[in-house]
Amino acid sequence: MLNGLHRFHGINSLTPAYKRGQTIRSGQMTLRYADNPRRDTYRVAVVVSKKVDKSAVVRNRIRRRVYEAVRLEATTIQRPYDLVLTVFNTQIATTDMVALRKQVADLLRRAAKDSGAKATGHAIVNQKKIREK
Repeated sequence: MLNGLHRFHGINSLTPAYKRGQTIRSGQMTLRYADNPRRDTYRVAVVVSKKVDKSAVVRNRIRRRVYEAVRLEATTIQRPYDLVLTVFNTQIATTDMVALRKQVADLLRRAAKDSGAKATGHAIVNQKKIREK
């Protein structure tokens, strides 16, 4: 699990990420990200709707698995971003962890490209660390 330092806390804490964030979509989830210069570290939230699965057990399993995939990719995140991963496919509950981790890494990498890394000199993730894996 992610440390509490890397989680969102409080009512309306996701609102800034939804209002000014950019979106990257993959086959099973969406990443919404926004730069947060007020913080020293990144924050992550995983949103799983009841439309994905009616069972709270399955939704919580999906949430835990995605948090773990983000935790394993945390060494590549180099700036204080607000990251909101919205899951919309129940297959993530049974997806192989290697494939899930690759999907999260791919979303982060695509977000780094879209964030204008070449223009500003920074990206969400460190591209060198992703290539080493």
